[in-house]
Amino acid sequence: MRSLFRVLAALAVIAVFSIPVISPYLANAQPAATSAPETAKQIHSLKITVLSTMLVGDTTGIGEWGFSALVEADGHRVLLDTGNHPETVFQNARDLKIDLSDVREVILTHNHGDHVGGLLTLRREMMKQNPDALSMVHVGKGIFYSRPLPDREGNRMIAIRKDYEATGGKFIEHDSWAEVFPGAWLTGPVPRKYPERNWSATIKMQTPDDLVEDTIPEDQSLVLNTAQGLVVITGCGHAGIVNILTDANTEFNNRPVYGVIGGLHLYPATDEQLDWTGDKMKEFHVANLLGAHCTGIEAVYRLRGRAGLTRKSAVVATVGSTFTLADGIATGELAKVATDLESPVTMSSAYRGRLAPSPTGLLAGGLGF
Repeated sequence: MRSLFRVLAALAVIAVFSIPVISPYLANAQPAATSAPETAKQIHSLKITVLSTMLVGDTTGIGEWGFSALVEADGHRVLLDTGNHPETVFQNARDLKIDLSDVREVILTHNHGDHVGGLLTLRREMMKQNPDALSMVHVGKGIFYSRPLPDREGNRMIAIRKDYEATGGKFIEHDSWAEVFPGAWLTGPVPRKYPERNWSATIKMQTPDDLVEDTIPEDQSLVLNTAQGLVVITGCGHAGIVNILTDANTEFNNRPVYGVIGGLHLYPATDEQLDWTGDKMKEFHVANLLGAHCTGIEAVYRLRGRAGLTRKSAVVATVGSTFTLADGIATGELAKVATDLESPVTMSSAYRGRLAPSPTGLLAGGLGF
């Protein structure tokens, strides 16, 4: 009996000490978890409306050096950037008959004033109708770093943060990919694989560790995983549009890019830089380009040619321009002449028969050429 007891006891000891060894092995044998973007829900209904950019397409709206766009996807609404001047987006939305009072979330792509200038006005005005309006702002890590200038603080977000939080608003800081709503993903700060260097080398930034060159590390974009492919919305694209598309390509397993919307900060780029960028965009199968804000007019045209796009699929954005999955790019008269008409003869006929009687039309027709 004692021998049997000893055998049973020995077996029990072996079993106990085997558990820590066996359990991790079994845990590791489970199927590996798939990254979130790979299993992300696809968006089937999408409308993007430009509320701030340099040009106006017709008599509605005010142009400025800035950017803002309203994103509406499968019943969700989010505002990306808020323009430059305090009143611009508020007034443009009113003129376009767009109600922002039921929009709860805002995305700020980076700290520059031409993207954050309208935040406080919009929050204060919209909360008169809905206390929850524009009450949550998504930002990238680094947006609140000091940008010291000789005579002042160069980062307006430091002062805006205090005033915005005083209204009851909340900032959410991201340092990696994050889902805003089903199918809509923030990149967070983007890895800089290629040296696109879309920023001013003269500005400094105070990090927790040192005073360094301001590379605008917080720059983030919104990536929408649609049934047709990815739609990427940028503010200025300071991380570099090729770096942004490369990051999205990695996260979403080589999905084609159905649209690039927003500012790309290519207006000062050389022909060589634009050609390289356009060639890369073609590799990512970019199907539509609505170049706004700091992209640059000439840059849009050059990218159009290099990426193999057309007048209808690569357009300079105007206030009120829209992009939808069903209809692609729709814009005002200023750009419409160049996209809808195919030949100088047809354009001349339209100019004489449709646009000439109106001073507004004359302007649109002349610049549309």
